[in-house]
Amino acid sequence: MALSYKARKRWSIVILVVGLPIYILVASVLATTIASESFLLTLAIYIGLGIVWIVPFKSVFKGIGQADPDAPDDSLDR
Repeated sequence: MALSYKARKRWSIVILVVGLPIYILVASVLATTIASESFLLTLAIYIGLGIVWIVPFKSVFKGIGQADPDAPDDSLDR
């Protein structure tokens, strides 16, 4: 089921405002408990988790910065 532009925009705001801070807390706790001794391992975990979080949400964020494709075209009224 494809989401409409407005639904994707709303979900992207919820993900960024609510989900991302929670994910950051979980990732920092995970990284510090797994690799508290090794700086390079901690850095690798942060980089990996920083990239991995967007994979499930790629379709939600795609095209959000563009104009609404479902909006009526007002340029024909002139």
